[in-house]
Amino acid sequence: MAQALYTLPLNRVIELRLCEEYYTRYDPSVIQRDGSIPEKLCKIDEVQRQLAWLQGIMETTLVVCDFVVTIPFSFVAERFGFGVVLWCNMVPRIFLSAWALAVGNYRHILPTKAIIAGPFLAVLGGECVFTSTVFTLTSALTREYVQRASYFSYISSTSYVVSFMGPTLASFTMSQNLWLPFWVNIGLLLCAVPTIKMLPETKTIYQPPLNDPERESSTIDEAGPLLAGRDPSPSRYANAFETRGGIFQSILHAVRKLVRLVTGRRNFQVLLCSFFLTALASSDTKLLVQYISKRYEWTFAQAGYMLSAKALVNFTLLAIIVPRIIRASMASKTVHGSEVRLNYLGAEASIIVSVIGVLCVALAFRFWMLLTALIIYALGSALPVFTMSLVKSPLIALADSDIQDFSIVMLTKTLGSLVGAPLMTILWVQAIKIGGAGVGLPYFVSACIYLLAAVVVAHLKF
Repeated sequence: MAQALYTLPLNRVIELRLCEEYYTRYDPSVIQRDGSIPEKLCKIDEVQRQLAWLQGIMETTLVVCDFVVTIPFSFVAERFGFGVVLWCNMVPRIFLSAWALAVGNYRHILPTKAIIAGPFLAVLGGECVFTSTVFTLTSALTREYVQRASYFSYISSTSYVVSFMGPTLASFTMSQNLWLPFWVNIGLLLCAVPTIKMLPETKTIYQPPLNDPERESSTIDEAGPLLAGRDPSPSRYANAFETRGGIFQSILHAVRKLVRLVTGRRNFQVLLCSFFLTALASSDTKLLVQYISKRYEWTFAQAGYMLSAKALVNFTLLAIIVPRIIRASMASKTVHGSEVRLNYLGAEASIIVSVIGVLCVALAFRFWMLLTALIIYALGSALPVFTMSLVKSPLIALADSDIQDFSIVMLTKTLGSLVGAPLMTILWVQAIKIGGAGVGLPYFVSACIYLLAAVVVAHLKF
């Protein structure tokens, strides 16, 4: 919720600063007596291109910092627990809002471009570290395959509840006062700190065969600590840190472990490729607020309400429809492995729906068309439920790679976002220059990438 409250008003804060600079230079008469500028006058190409570049740089910086510290934080989680990782994760989130307040209010001290300093604190953990931790905790709650798939769906639906309420709350609060969402953001994050203490202590799960010392040693080696929970015997790992020459040796060991877990597993490689492509394609969602605001000359508050309508469909799909389909299908299964086939078909269907939805977004030139397009696009949001379930299916999973596979998946998705952030920024800047129907350029490219992902998933072998 805090993140949802940050994203929407941030666009307006940066746009307002750029708008003031532009009109101070070229047309000071537009600036009203109280120093404000009507938001619709800020939708000019010059301002929107600069906004796109600054947002693109910030998004890329966030992803890079997050990607770099993902493996080191796996050792923090192993040695000190998941709580420490999540508490560290709160620091950059609080700082982002505090920095936006500072840049927005101290115009004569901080230049507009100073806003890009905010994301650098993501070296204390970002979305990849956070999501890996959440999926690790969720996966450890049950060993039962179907139950785990339902849990993934509920976790995703919870995030979409926030996606539904967040833009609405952000739109309402920023309509009252532009700075109010940032203060609420900080308050919510402070509330999250004691909540972390309520999380269960998750331990690495492995069951080495009895009377097999060699297998036991191998299993323990593979089981940790790549974003794994605390081992029942932490002293073993403490000694390992000393004998392997410190943290950098341990990180190198973890990287080699990643490579070993990927090589020789063809289906896992195919699925990782699909994760990369879908993460790359879904980078277009970061542009939705700017796209809606620019194409229809809406305020960011109005665009926020539109995003809430999309998130409502996401929530209904993931909280109600998908879990019921999974349970009903599993209750009536007659063929061994049909649960794997269900997740495969669900993944393919979700990608195809995303292709149709994103094409409709690119082609929508009326309000009702955009609303319909966003609803169709939202129907493809069940994709992570099916693909994450495939990671834990007999088609891909190994007996001793439970936690590591999720870490590899999240690293792959983050890499896709790392490529997608600057790519979509460049496409959006070019789209603004083209104008007209060309404004939908990032979404046309996104549709092609989604289509390629569907072809990749089709190469999974049963």
